Amino acid sequence: MAHYAFINPVVAGKLEAWKSYIKDMNGPRNNERKESRKKAGLTVERVWLQHTPMGDFAVVYWEARDISKVFDGLMKSDAPFDKWFRDKILVEVHGMDLSKPPPMNELMLDFKA
Repeated sequence: MAHYAFINPVVAGKLEAWKSYIKDMNGPRNNERKESRKKAGLTVERVWLQHTPMGDFAVVYWEARDISKVFDGLMKSDAPFDKWFRDKILVEVHGMDLSKPPPMNELMLDFKA
């Protein structure tokens, strides 16, 4: 199982919209979200809000067999929820340019007790 964590900045002025969308994903859109993530291959998805002097960030943690398949599946899916997620969360709230692949990170330190 692969583990992956990343951050996305919340565009200035979009924090309340982000919170509203998260509330939707935990409420009326919960089943759609679960189906989306299952179809993409995610087994765990956790998201935190981190306030910093540089602005607010979504801190995301994923577990999946193949993280690249998750990114690919979520970015290419025609499912209505996935389209909504890309438009509202990725573009509107995080300001991502979906014509480019998301930047990947590099594990630099790993400790297990």
